[in-house]
Amino acid sequence: MRWTPASFVEEKKREIRETVGDDHVILGLSGGVDSSVAAVLLHAAIGDRLTCIFVNNGVLRRGEWEQVQKTFRDHYHIRLKAVDAGDLFLDRLIGVSDPETKRKIIGNTFVEVFEDATHEIERDLGRRPAFLAQGTLYPDVIESVSFKGPSATIKTHHNVGGLPEHLNFKILEPFRELFKDEVREIGRILGVPEAIIRRHPFPGPGLAIRVIGPVTRHELEILRDADAIFIEELQMSGLYDKVWQAFAVLLPVQTVGVMGDERTYENVCALRAVTSVDGMTADWAQLPYEFLGRVSNRIVNEIRGINRTVYDISSKPPATIEWE
Repeated sequence: MRWTPASFVEEKKREIRETVGDDHVILGLSGGVDSSVAAVLLHAAIGDRLTCIFVNNGVLRRGEWEQVQKTFRDHYHIRLKAVDAGDLFLDRLIGVSDPETKRKIIGNTFVEVFEDATHEIERDLGRRPAFLAQGTLYPDVIESVSFKGPSATIKTHHNVGGLPEHLNFKILEPFRELFKDEVREIGRILGVPEAIIRRHPFPGPGLAIRVIGPVTRHELEILRDADAIFIEELQMSGLYDKVWQAFAVLLPVQTVGVMGDERTYENVCALRAVTSVDGMTADWAQLPYEFLGRVSNRIVNEIRGINRTVYDISSKPPATIEWE
């Protein structure tokens, strides 16, 4: 039988029901495409035997903490355990500049918070969930183990981070054989909102690796505002779906500027937008000059703390998509 998104959905729901039986499943939800579509698929298959865990790590984008809860708890009525651990993450990031150290702190703290949340779910249910679901895609595993073979450990994943073996869950990866464009089609079959399906990739360490240098609450707020303006303008101009990924970066560089009659000495914001098929290689997006000018004017005039914007015209390789 020819593969179609609709046939996949029905077959996978049946497979999930048979595999899970009467047990319970937890899923680390990020609000990104992969984990979101996985959550809706699992909920369609097993209903309230799924609980999603959504962690605020303090480095989410503007409005993300509220929006994910509204979508999954209020719209889909999916069991959702939302853990606001932002202060814990940010306190541990104080003074840290090295990007790999940032990633390790965020990853290790996530494991700790996720493990505590699973214990609370276990107490609420009166038994331990047997399965952990992940939105892992074929490109995530192609270099490690064949999707036909066993998965003995939980790999480091760009959405939920690596979880240690001692948690001892059975693993559900319904999209392990698929690519992101196929997952997007499955999301449409399941009625997942286009705002989620079309969402650009977002790194697990979040805005922590887009604040170059030490992460502070103040700089995160500045970056959130700049990023929100960039994304809003892309959407309003019909350009959002024409790029693979777009975001703002706050640089640890201050430059002289003029606001009114006063001299300023504030941060530089870099804008990054790329086109790509799979993220393995990428070209810088040739956005219209007038669009870039409008975004720059808004960021500089509306955000106190930025007085200059630059546009990144580096391709991958040699540059990576993210700056850190």
